[in-house]
Amino acid sequence: MPPESPAEAHGGNRQAIARQLGCSPHQLLDASASLVPFGPPAALMRQLRRALGGAALRDYPDRGYHDLRVALAAQHGLDPDWVLPGNGAAELFTWAARDAAAAGVSLLPAPGFADYRRALACWGGQSRLLPLPLEWSAAFPQPFPAGTGPGAGEPAEVLWLTNPHNPTGQLWSRASLEPLLERFRLVIVDEAFLPLVSEGERQSLIPLLADHPQLVVVRSLTKLCAIAGLRLGYALARPERLARWSGWRDPWPVNGLAAEAGAALLADGAGFARWQARVQGWTAREGPWLAGRLAEIPGLEPQPSAANFLLVRGHGSLEPLRQALLQRQRLLLRDCRSFAGLGDTWLRIGLRDRRGNRRIAAALRAESAQAAPDFG
Repeated sequence: MPPESPAEAHGGNRQAIARQLGCSPHQLLDASASLVPFGPPAALMRQLRRALGGAALRDYPDRGYHDLRVALAAQHGLDPDWVLPGNGAAELFTWAARDAAAAGVSLLPAPGFADYRRALACWGGQSRLLPLPLEWSAAFPQPFPAGTGPGAGEPAEVLWLTNPHNPTGQLWSRASLEPLLERFRLVIVDEAFLPLVSEGERQSLIPLLADHPQLVVVRSLTKLCAIAGLRLGYALARPERLARWSGWRDPWPVNGLAAEAGAALLADGAGFARWQARVQGWTAREGPWLAGRLAEIPGLEPQPSAANFLLVRGHGSLEPLRQALLQRQRLLLRDCRSFAGLGDTWLRIGLRDRRGNRRIAAALRAESAQAAPDFG
């Protein structure tokens, strides 16, 4: 399968891969998508069960998503007009890209998430890559390397950022990102992974929204609550920008079940805070544990990460290893060839619970030993 095909440009393709292998999806341990392994939250599941018996299925969703916007706004101390729910973050990137294409050339840090390029292509948007250094320390947060690499000094009107960065897991400091807001006509910041990071909210750019009309922050409940199938994200920006996006898109982008369950989950502020603390504890605990096990395997170099995934460098091509893990171990890891600036010497591994992480470490150790003559 080519690296830029839809199945390879994003993780979490468990059903499609299972069909190719002729096995059940439940037989695959999916570490290609970076989702919380012990979700969704019980409170969300209870609300979904209640919603299934009520108007959420029968009626059209509220066009303004009032309750959901109020609940999301309360999380961030904003007015509901500054919030726009979406059918996952991906839908919101599409509308952000329409603004970006009209504003001028987009600067995309590389390696980076391929969906930004997909969104820009919808509108014929121009983009240029900003190569990032592929060596960094574990002293998070770190300053964003804005002045490094080819293309850093070339003109661009739009900057796309991911914090923490995908796929490297680097957490950029707010102090280093704030000066960038004055250099671009539009800055789009993807903070989908930030709520999973202990102390991560301290680096969020959400508090800067009021003073910077060119700033858009995109969040998602997908990663935090393990609801990739439900599709629920949101954008935070000036009301006039979000009103324009609302006029462009379909009338009901968020389904009634997602809207009702999301509003109920967020309305329980104390319960949601406990869930987030549990997730952050898992990220802080399992990331270093798995990185330590992988560092013991010859030929693998796990990179420092603040997020719930690890980027791993190999001494040679890791594609044979990835295929062996899939075929013999039923372990699905993220192919990094769709990340501009990376190639087949890299893999990204989403954290699982301790049992799953033990299985990942054992499988990598076993398959690496078998491939030792060509791998190390």
